[in-house]
Amino acid sequence: MSKNQHDRTHHAKIATGIGDPQCFKSKAGPAKFKVGERVRIKDLPDLFYTRSQMYTRGAVGKVTELVYESPAAEDEAWDNNDHPEWFYSIVFQQKDLWPDYPPAYPNDTVETELSERWLEKA
Repeated sequence: MSKNQHDRTHHAKIATGIGDPQCFKSKAGPAKFKVGERVRIKDLPDLFYTRSQMYTRGAVGKVTELVYESPAAEDEAWDNNDHPEWFYSIVFQQKDLWPDYPPAYPNDTVETELSERWLEKA
């Protein structure tokens, strides 16, 4: 007899009265990167689902905030919620993401959240 592999109430059970992602607070260990640090986005393979945008891969940005701790979307998609990671807000110069970006707007930026597994020191 097969066992149901996906507990659809997992988050509800651990987040009731606390909230999500607050229920993962202090479970990811110390953050590897600090606000102001420059990081490069790794170009890792993704199977099925990721929150790491293709246009950021290989680009260098700056950490603007340690946002929260939570399992990465790549893990949650496979019901692996046992290894929370830090999520960081990273800001990029748009001209660094898109080489043809109009030079008339040199200060334009884009900011996104990425989990720690996608980051390395620049």
